[in-house]
Amino acid sequence: MRWFIVCAFLVNIHVSAIAATSIVKQAQQPLIKGGALPVLPAAAYLSPLHYMKTCPNLEAIIHQKLNAWVKRDYTLAPAIIRLHFHDCAVRGCDASILLNHRGSERAAEASKTLRGFELINDIKTEVEKQCPKTVSCADILTAAARDATVLAGGPFWEVPFGRKDGRISIAREADSVPQGHENITSLLNYFDKLGLTFVDLVVLSGSHTIGRTSCYAIKQRLYNFNGTRKPDPSMNLNYVKLLRKQCGLDTNYVNLDVTTPRTFDVAYYRNLGKRMGILSTDQLLYSDVRTSGLVNLMATQAEFFTDQFAVSMTKLGNANVLVGKIRVKSD
Repeated sequence: MRWFIVCAFLVNIHVSAIAATSIVKQAQQPLIKGGALPVLPAAAYLSPLHYMKTCPNLEAIIHQKLNAWVKRDYTLAPAIIRLHFHDCAVRGCDASILLNHRGSERAAEASKTLRGFELINDIKTEVEKQCPKTVSCADILTAAARDATVLAGGPFWEVPFGRKDGRISIAREADSVPQGHENITSLLNYFDKLGLTFVDLVVLSGSHTIGRTSCYAIKQRLYNFNGTRKPDPSMNLNYVKLLRKQCGLDTNYVNLDVTTPRTFDVAYYRNLGKRMGILSTDQLLYSDVRTSGLVNLMATQAEFFTDQFAVSMTKLGNANVLVGKIRVKSD
């Protein structure tokens, strides 16, 4: 309990400092016509205290439910982090990935391996029992991603609440989410549209220190890279041999981090230096001059990685948030 209090205290100081800076900057901005202050982005209205009176047990409910599910299946922790990213990557963090209808994001090819929907449904059901028509699915998914990170051994950060749920969910938009075979330029452009930088790209890719990918997703790198009928030359050959043994079927899964797959650490970055990045986008982070320096820094500075991961996840969770109505059902 003591570590939680200390972390929360430090985060509160950080949040307070940011809030104070924001107020100062706002005060320095010129008034618009009519004497009104400039319109702030929706994320500026989020607050850790948003549900303090209307649903005071919200975070306890999310933590208890997530903890119970992850105890039964530890792979759900990285699955929830990934689900959160896929949500925020399309139209912002609005829980549109949860909508389950014909032609929705959830039905997209890029979403076929997403997991954790039942877990979020379970949380939402309990929240509706205790706090009817109060808490958005978007806030639940964002907080669940934070708790999943903590349960996997990663950092804690305070989640600001007040997101509203989107009602538009289109499969073809979800298919634009990075799938692990893009080049760095396209990744940087994609992140830029979310208001994220190259630092956030490198740091959030570090979530691959836990989790798995399907053998189908890496098959081309192992057997027929760019039509050459050879493995990707950027891969360690011994690593290729190991993956070929594990990938007898396309439906098999392999760990994203071959050395410490269940530990939230910097081994992912160290593996890139050994040419053992399982996705081509992972390995490209090491070879591209725009990101390689930060990869090398992360590989040797574990504390810096975990601190920055909390910052980047907060930024991701604030991407293009909405104000409006919540959904009573998650899907």
